[in-house]
Amino acid sequence: MTGFAVEHDFVLPKGYVDRAGTLHREGKMRLATAADEILLLEDPRVARLPAYLIVLLLARVVTRLGALEEVNTGVVERLFAEDLAYLQAMYNRINALDPPQERICPHCGGRLAAEGPPGGSSATPSNGSARRSPISDAMSTGPTES
Repeated sequence: MTGFAVEHDFVLPKGYVDRAGTLHREGKMRLATAADEILLLEDPRVARLPAYLIVLLLARVVTRLGALEEVNTGVVERLFAEDLAYLQAMYNRINALDPPQERICPHCGGRLAAEGPPGGSSATPSNGSARRSPISDAMSTGPTES
């Protein structure tokens, strides 16, 4: 697989501000594995609040964010909403999970059923379910960043 990027660079629209006030915007996200999506479904936080899945996924696949030593759930929980949405869209794009587009038949001009990615994942639905719930802070296990 020559030229196949396993990690993708990004720049957050707003940036993560750590406890010392340092802004972190540049990072890397790796491609997700099947285990990334499947194993997290057993996490009790996802059972209580399904929208928490995106927090867990991003904590696994974001490999670098600025000068932070680690990107964990505490970091992802404290991202600005715009940055969370940006990373979720990037996750869907690089893992080929974007919603399928309608196609037009080149022969008859008729509309064809859209095809999704093989196995079509619902790990990061695009219906806004990854937006923070008012109760998500109360249900969170809290930041794990030191």
